[in-house]
Amino acid sequence: MGKSTLINALVGQKISITSRKAQTTRHRILGIQTRENAQFIFIDTPGFQTRLLNTLNKALNRTVTTALQDVNVVCFIIEAGYWGEDDKKVLKLLPADIPVVLILNKLDLFNGRFQAPSERDQALLNFMKDMSRPWSELGGHEDQNKCEFAEIVPMSAKSPPDIARLLDVLEDYLPEAEAVYDPDTLTDRNERFLAAEILREKVFRFTGDELPYTSTVVIDQFKMDGRMRRIAATILVDRDSHKAMIIGEKGERLKKISTDARIDMEKLFDGKVFLETWVKVKRGWADDRAELRAQGLE
Repeated sequence: MGKSTLINALVGQKISITSRKAQTTRHRILGIQTRENAQFIFIDTPGFQTRLLNTLNKALNRTVTTALQDVNVVCFIIEAGYWGEDDKKVLKLLPADIPVVLILNKLDLFNGRFQAPSERDQALLNFMKDMSRPWSELGGHEDQNKCEFAEIVPMSAKSPPDIARLLDVLEDYLPEAEAVYDPDTLTDRNERFLAAEILREKVFRFTGDELPYTSTVVIDQFKMDGRMRRIAATILVDRDSHKAMIIGEKGERLKKISTDARIDMEKLFDGKVFLETWVKVKRGWADDRAELRAQGLE
């Protein structure tokens, strides 16, 4: 529901990859936004996996549930106007003793469904009233019956005023404490990790729904050569057909993937990047616990 897009907007910098493909995020990533009197530490977690539960997805679900134990407030993001079965499953995971702010994201798309402003406003009001019911009525567990969302915030992650308004709302839930990070710090992840994520994003963007979720990127080399970053990366896939899909006819798709990734890396790192990219078949890697540990997913 635009979770990573929202994190990037809240931080003011792209730290988490985005894609039309659902469930793109795989790692726990911190995004840090520092205001004059407050520091926000956002945890971008993987989306909770409710369908295919291979070893990879089970590991991702553990990441989500572990993260919920360490926060002061939970931002539960759904698409404005839509409440589905997967949302109900995630609701059951949310702790009863931590405030939960329900974010109705993609408000711009919701508003676009109506021609008359009065009809639009009434539809949004009705949906917000519906979402104000006890959690058990929304599909949560019976022992969540007394729980309601602490706040309901309709917004668009594309709107700077909406981002500022959400930060104002969340600031009320922050504990009084010293800042944890330097004001210029935006994430806890290093450049090597970010390079892998950028390349993985481009793989998904250029293949769309053709490529299964079980593909990943491994950085084989990341070194500085003067002011240039020399990066060698391997895209791991599960089948020969997936490899051919990424490479494309005469290698054109892989060339586009690598070029777009290099351009984004140069913007993020503020320096030249030399990127070499290969595609390798490794069958069953998503069920290989040793491989998942090597990628920091176990």
